Amino acid sequence: MATFRIERLNREFLRDMADIVANRLKDERLRDAMLTGVECSRDLSHAKVYFTVLDYSSAEGVKSALDSCAGRIRGFLGRDMRVRQVPELRFVFDDSERKAREIDALIDRVMKEDSFGKSQ
Repeated sequence: MATFRIERLNREFLRDMADIVANRLKDERLRDAMLTGVECSRDLSHAKVYFTVLDYSSAEGVKSALDSCAGRIRGFLGRDMRVRQVPELRFVFDDSERKAREIDALIDRVMKEDSFGKSQ
């Protein structure tokens, strides 16, 4: 369980990283990236940064672009934020939105089949 301080830092890291990716980095592959969450370790040595994309076929390209820009992102964070240590960034593809859509489709299909069975 993360402390209040870690949760606050997670939100601040997410906000600042989203700004850095959108406005300061010039890599065209990052245009599709949307950062969705950050989970820092208690000692701030590591952070998982979750991202998603609109076109799932470009996820690997976006991940490699984020991985290659991780050092520059850390540099920007170090200059912008007042923390003693900027965590090492690890980017993870977040496919929870796609899974949620699949579950919604399954629920809709079951509801449709259930209503069809009751009408007979």
